[in-house]
Amino acid sequence: MLTKNNKWLLLLLLSLIWGSSFILIKRGLVGLDPFQLGALRIIFACLFMLVVGFRSLPTIPLTKWKYVAITSVFGNGLPVFLFAYAQTGMKSSVSGILNSLTPLYTLLIGALAFGLSFVRSQVIGVVLGLTGCFLLVLFGKTANGETNYFCAFLVVIATVCYALNVNLIKKHLSDVSPIAITTGNFLTLLVPALIILFANGYADVMTQPEVIHSTLFIIILGMIGTGIANILYYQLIQITSPLFASSVTYFIPIIAMGWGFLDGESLNFMQLVGAGIILSGVYLASKR
Repeated sequence: MLTKNNKWLLLLLLSLIWGSSFILIKRGLVGLDPFQLGALRIIFACLFMLVVGFRSLPTIPLTKWKYVAITSVFGNGLPVFLFAYAQTGMKSSVSGILNSLTPLYTLLIGALAFGLSFVRSQVIGVVLGLTGCFLLVLFGKTANGETNYFCAFLVVIATVCYALNVNLIKKHLSDVSPIAITTGNFLTLLVPALIILFANGYADVMTQPEVIHSTLFIIILGMIGTGIANILYYQLIQITSPLFASSVTYFIPIIAMGWGFLDGESLNFMQLVGAGIILSGVYLASKR
Protein backbone atom coordinates (compact mmCIF):
# COMPACT_ATOMS: atom_id res chain seq x y z
CA MET A 1 0.00 0.00 0.00
CA LEU A 2 1.42 3.35 -1.02
CA THR A 3 1.62 6.20 1.48
CA LYS A 4 1.80 9.99 1.17
CA ASN A 5 5.60 9.71 0.97
CA ASN A 6 5.17 8.19 -2.50
CA LYS A 7 3.01 10.99 -3.88
CA TRP A 8 5.81 12.70 -5.82
CA LEU A 9 6.90 9.42 -7.42
CA LEU A 10 3.32 8.79 -8.56
CA LEU A 11 3.10 12.35 -9.84
CA LEU A 12 6.29 11.93 -11.89
CA LEU A 13 5.21 8.58 -13.38
CA LEU A 14 1.80 9.94 -14.32
CA SER A 15 3.35 13.02 -15.91
CA LEU A 16 5.59 10.87 -18.12
CA ILE A 17 2.79 8.48 -19.07
CA TRP A 18 0.05 11.02 -19.74
CA GLY A 19 2.41 13.54 -21.29
CA SER A 20 3.26 10.89 -23.88
CA SER A 21 -0.39 10.07 -24.56
CA PHE A 22 -0.94 12.98 -26.94
CA ILE A 23 1.74 11.90 -29.40
CA LEU A 24 0.30 8.36 -29.29
CA ILE A 25 -3.13 9.77 -30.15
CA LYS A 26 -1.55 11.69 -33.02
CA ARG A 27 0.02 8.49 -34.35
CA GLY A 28 -3.21 6.59 -33.89
CA LEU A 29 -5.18 9.11 -35.93
CA VAL A 30 -3.02 8.37 -38.98
CA GLY A 31 -5.00 5.22 -39.72
CA LEU A 32 -8.03 5.51 -37.42
CA ASP A 33 -10.90 7.94 -37.07
CA PRO A 34 -11.52 9.48 -33.61
CA PHE A 35 -14.36 7.12 -32.74
CA GLN A 36 -12.37 4.02 -33.68
CA LEU A 37 -9.39 5.32 -31.73
CA GLY A 38 -11.42 6.10 -28.60
CA ALA A 39 -13.21 2.75 -28.69
CA LEU A 40 -9.98 0.80 -29.18
CA ARG A 41 -8.34 2.69 -26.33
CA ILE A 42 -11.15 1.64 -23.99
CA ILE A 43 -11.20 -1.96 -25.24
CA PHE A 44 -7.46 -2.54 -24.85
CA ALA A 45 -7.48 -0.86 -21.45
CA CYS A 46 -10.37 -3.10 -20.40
CA LEU A 47 -8.69 -6.31 -21.58
CA PHE A 48 -5.52 -5.36 -19.75
CA MET A 49 -7.39 -4.48 -16.55
CA LEU A 50 -9.39 -7.71 -16.61
CA VAL A 51 -6.11 -9.63 -16.66
CA VAL A 52 -4.57 -7.74 -13.74
CA GLY A 53 -7.66 -6.74 -11.78
CA PHE A 54 -10.51 -9.18 -12.35
CA ARG A 55 -10.20 -10.65 -8.86
CA SER A 56 -10.60 -7.19 -7.36
CA LEU A 57 -14.13 -6.70 -8.73
CA PRO A 58 -15.92 -8.56 -5.88
CA THR A 59 -14.37 -6.09 -3.42
CA ILE A 60 -16.55 -3.30 -4.84
CA PRO A 61 -19.67 -2.98 -2.63
CA LEU A 62 -22.93 -3.21 -4.57
CA THR A 63 -23.88 0.27 -3.35
CA LYS A 64 -20.69 1.68 -4.95
CA TRP A 65 -21.24 0.34 -8.47
CA LYS A 66 -23.35 3.35 -9.43
CA TYR A 67 -20.40 5.60 -8.65
CA VAL A 68 -18.05 3.29 -10.56
CA ALA A 69 -20.37 3.62 -13.57
CA ILE A 70 -20.61 7.41 -13.25
CA THR A 71 -16.85 7.87 -12.90
CA SER A 72 -16.29 5.57 -15.89
CA VAL A 73 -18.19 8.04 -18.06
CA PHE A 74 -16.50 11.21 -16.80
CA GLY A 75 -13.05 9.75 -16.17
CA ASN A 76 -12.67 7.77 -19.39
CA GLY A 77 -15.79 7.35 -21.53
CA LEU A 78 -16.23 10.92 -22.70
CA PRO A 79 -12.63 12.23 -22.51
CA VAL A 80 -11.06 9.54 -24.71
CA PHE A 81 -13.37 10.45 -27.57
CA LEU A 82 -13.17 14.20 -26.94
CA PHE A 83 -9.35 14.21 -27.01
CA ALA A 84 -9.22 11.95 -30.06
CA TYR A 85 -11.58 14.20 -32.04
CA ALA A 86 -9.90 17.38 -30.75
CA GLN A 87 -6.51 16.35 -32.11
CA THR A 88 -7.90 16.28 -35.63
CA GLY A 89 -7.84 20.08 -35.39
CA MET A 90 -4.85 20.97 -33.22
CA LYS A 91 -1.28 20.00 -32.43
CA SER A 92 -0.65 17.32 -29.82
CA SER A 93 1.41 19.80 -27.79
CA VAL A 94 -1.46 22.33 -27.68
CA SER A 95 -3.83 19.60 -26.57
CA GLY A 96 -1.42 18.69 -23.78
CA ILE A 97 -1.19 22.30 -22.63
CA LEU A 98 -4.97 22.78 -22.59
CA ASN A 99 -5.24 19.62 -20.51
CA SER A 100 -3.49 21.54 -17.72
CA LEU A 101 -6.76 23.40 -17.09
CA THR A 102 -7.96 20.36 -15.10
CA PRO A 103 -6.89 21.67 -11.64
CA LEU A 104 -8.78 24.91 -12.26
CA TYR A 105 -12.02 23.08 -12.89
CA THR A 106 -11.25 20.72 -10.02
CA LEU A 107 -11.17 23.75 -7.75
CA LEU A 108 -14.37 25.25 -9.16
CA ILE A 109 -16.36 22.02 -9.06
CA GLY A 110 -15.00 21.15 -5.61
CA ALA A 111 -16.13 24.54 -4.32
CA LEU A 112 -19.50 24.70 -6.06
CA ALA A 113 -20.64 21.07 -5.82
CA PHE A 114 -18.67 19.54 -2.95
CA GLY A 115 -18.38 22.40 -0.49
CA LEU A 116 -14.60 22.91 -0.66
CA SER A 117 -13.35 26.35 0.31
CA PHE A 118 -10.95 28.50 -1.70
CA VAL A 119 -8.97 31.72 -1.26
CA ARG A 120 -8.42 34.83 -3.37
CA SER A 121 -5.15 33.62 -4.92
CA GLN A 122 -6.96 30.54 -6.22
CA VAL A 123 -9.63 32.69 -7.85
CA ILE A 124 -6.86 34.74 -9.50
CA GLY A 125 -5.33 31.47 -10.67
CA VAL A 126 -8.57 30.40 -12.33
CA VAL A 127 -8.84 33.74 -14.15
CA LEU A 128 -5.21 33.55 -15.29
CA GLY A 129 -5.63 29.99 -16.50
CA LEU A 130 -8.65 30.83 -18.60
CA THR A 131 -6.88 33.90 -19.99
CA GLY A 132 -3.89 31.80 -21.00
CA CYS A 133 -6.22 29.28 -22.63
CA PHE A 134 -7.78 32.08 -24.69
CA LEU A 135 -4.36 33.34 -25.86
CA LEU A 136 -3.09 29.86 -26.68
CA VAL A 137 -6.07 29.09 -28.89
CA LEU A 138 -6.49 32.57 -30.39
CA PHE A 139 -2.90 32.95 -31.57
CA GLY A 140 -2.76 29.40 -32.79
CA LYS A 141 -5.70 30.23 -35.03
CA THR A 142 -4.68 33.66 -36.24
CA ALA A 143 -1.01 32.87 -36.71
CA ASN A 144 -1.19 29.73 -38.80
CA GLY A 145 -4.73 28.39 -38.80
CA GLU A 146 -3.70 25.24 -36.95
CA THR A 147 -5.96 25.38 -33.89
CA ASN A 148 -9.65 24.82 -34.50
CA TYR A 149 -11.83 26.64 -31.97
CA PHE A 150 -14.36 23.81 -31.74
CA CYS A 151 -11.60 21.26 -31.14
CA ALA A 152 -10.14 23.43 -28.38
CA PHE A 153 -13.59 23.61 -26.80
CA LEU A 154 -13.75 19.79 -26.80
CA VAL A 155 -10.52 19.65 -24.79
CA VAL A 156 -12.01 22.11 -22.28
CA ILE A 157 -15.07 19.86 -21.91
CA ALA A 158 -12.76 16.89 -21.35
CA THR A 159 -10.91 18.72 -18.55
CA VAL A 160 -14.24 19.53 -16.88
CA CYS A 161 -15.05 15.80 -17.04
CA TYR A 162 -11.71 14.97 -15.43
CA ALA A 163 -12.30 17.55 -12.69
CA LEU A 164 -15.75 16.17 -11.90
CA ASN A 165 -14.36 12.65 -11.87
CA VAL A 166 -11.54 13.38 -9.43
CA ASN A 167 -13.99 14.96 -6.97
CA LEU A 168 -16.38 12.03 -7.28
CA ILE A 169 -13.59 9.52 -6.68
CA LYS A 170 -12.44 11.34 -3.57
CA LYS A 171 -15.94 11.72 -2.14
CA HIS A 172 -17.53 8.36 -2.96
CA LEU A 173 -14.81 5.80 -3.76
CA SER A 174 -11.96 6.55 -1.36
CA ASP A 175 -12.53 3.22 0.37
CA VAL A 176 -12.37 1.16 -2.86
CA SER A 177 -9.02 -0.07 -4.21
CA PRO A 178 -7.67 1.78 -7.27
CA ILE A 179 -7.35 -1.47 -9.23
CA ALA A 180 -10.98 -2.34 -8.51
CA ILE A 181 -12.17 1.13 -9.55
CA THR A 182 -10.17 1.07 -12.78
CA THR A 183 -11.24 -2.47 -13.70
CA GLY A 184 -14.86 -1.67 -12.92
CA ASN A 185 -14.68 1.54 -14.96
CA PHE A 186 -13.51 -0.16 -18.13
CA LEU A 187 -15.73 -3.22 -17.71
CA THR A 188 -18.68 -0.81 -17.61
CA LEU A 189 -17.51 0.80 -20.86
CA LEU A 190 -16.60 -2.37 -22.77
CA VAL A 191 -19.91 -3.11 -24.52
CA PRO A 192 -20.55 0.53 -25.58
CA ALA A 193 -16.97 0.72 -26.90
CA LEU A 194 -17.41 -2.47 -28.97
CA ILE A 195 -20.64 -1.11 -30.45
CA ILE A 196 -19.00 2.22 -31.35
CA LEU A 197 -15.94 0.49 -32.84
CA PHE A 198 -17.78 -1.75 -35.27
CA ALA A 199 -20.54 0.77 -36.01
CA ASN A 200 -17.74 2.99 -37.37
CA GLY A 201 -16.48 0.41 -39.84
CA TYR A 202 -13.37 -0.89 -38.10
CA ALA A 203 -14.03 -4.44 -39.31
CA ASP A 204 -13.81 -3.22 -42.92
CA VAL A 205 -10.38 -1.62 -42.57
CA MET A 206 -8.68 -3.53 -39.72
CA THR A 207 -6.37 -5.50 -42.06
CA GLN A 208 -4.96 -2.43 -43.81
CA PRO A 209 -1.26 -1.86 -42.93
CA GLU A 210 -1.82 1.76 -41.91
CA VAL A 211 -4.69 0.76 -39.60
CA ILE A 212 -2.67 -2.06 -38.04
CA HIS A 213 0.22 0.33 -37.40
CA SER A 214 -2.06 2.88 -35.76
CA THR A 215 -3.76 0.17 -33.71
CA LEU A 216 -0.38 -0.84 -32.25
CA PHE A 217 0.06 2.69 -30.89
CA ILE A 218 -3.40 2.53 -29.32
CA ILE A 219 -2.60 -0.80 -27.68
CA ILE A 220 0.26 0.99 -25.89
CA LEU A 221 -2.02 3.92 -25.11
CA GLY A 222 -4.79 1.68 -23.80
CA MET A 223 -2.64 -0.56 -21.62
CA ILE A 224 -0.13 1.93 -20.23
CA GLY A 225 -1.54 5.41 -20.91
CA THR A 226 -5.01 4.46 -19.74
CA GLY A 227 -5.05 1.23 -17.69
CA ILE A 228 -1.90 1.58 -15.60
CA ALA A 229 -2.19 5.38 -15.48
CA ASN A 230 -5.70 5.22 -14.02
CA ILE A 231 -4.57 2.86 -11.26
CA LEU A 232 -1.77 5.25 -10.34
CA TYR A 233 -4.07 8.26 -10.55
CA TYR A 234 -6.78 6.82 -8.30
CA GLN A 235 -4.10 5.79 -5.81
CA LEU A 236 -2.77 9.35 -5.85
CA ILE A 237 -6.27 10.76 -5.26
CA GLN A 238 -6.79 8.48 -2.27
CA ILE A 239 -3.49 9.25 -0.52
CA THR A 240 -3.53 13.01 -1.20
CA SER A 241 -6.31 15.37 -2.34
CA PRO A 242 -8.23 15.99 -5.58
CA LEU A 243 -6.34 19.25 -6.14
CA PHE A 244 -2.89 17.70 -5.62
CA ALA A 245 -3.77 14.75 -7.85
CA SER A 246 -4.98 17.01 -10.64
CA SER A 247 -1.74 19.02 -10.43
CA VAL A 248 -0.15 16.25 -12.49
CA THR A 249 -1.16 18.52 -15.34
CA TYR A 250 1.66 20.93 -14.35
CA PHE A 251 4.13 18.58 -15.95
CA ILE A 252 2.09 16.97 -18.71
CA PRO A 253 2.50 20.02 -21.04
CA ILE A 254 6.30 19.82 -20.70
CA ILE A 255 6.33 16.18 -21.79
CA ALA A 256 3.75 16.81 -24.51
CA MET A 257 5.69 19.78 -25.90
CA GLY A 258 8.89 17.73 -25.83
CA TRP A 259 7.33 14.96 -27.91
CA GLY A 260 5.76 17.56 -30.20
CA PHE A 261 9.12 19.24 -30.75
CA LEU A 262 10.71 15.89 -31.63
CA ASP A 263 7.85 15.31 -34.06
CA GLY A 264 8.36 18.65 -35.82
CA GLU A 265 5.73 20.73 -34.00
CA SER A 266 6.40 24.26 -32.80
CA LEU A 267 4.54 27.02 -30.96
CA ASN A 268 4.72 30.72 -31.77
CA PHE A 269 5.74 33.29 -29.16
CA MET A 270 2.22 34.26 -28.07
CA GLN A 271 1.24 30.62 -27.71
CA LEU A 272 4.22 30.11 -25.39
CA VAL A 273 3.08 33.18 -23.43
CA GLY A 274 -0.39 31.67 -23.16
CA ALA A 275 1.07 28.35 -21.98
CA GLY A 276 3.10 30.17 -19.32
CA ILE A 277 0.02 32.06 -18.11
CA ILE A 278 -1.95 28.82 -17.88
CA LEU A 279 0.72 27.14 -15.77
CA SER A 280 1.01 30.24 -13.55
CA GLY A 281 -2.75 30.15 -13.03
CA VAL A 282 -2.67 26.46 -12.22
CA TYR A 283 0.09 27.09 -9.66
CA LEU A 284 -1.92 29.80 -7.91
CA ALA A 285 -5.12 27.75 -8.00
CA SER A 286 -3.36 24.75 -6.46
CA LYS A 287 -1.78 26.64 -3.55
CA ARG A 288 -3.30 25.98 -0.16
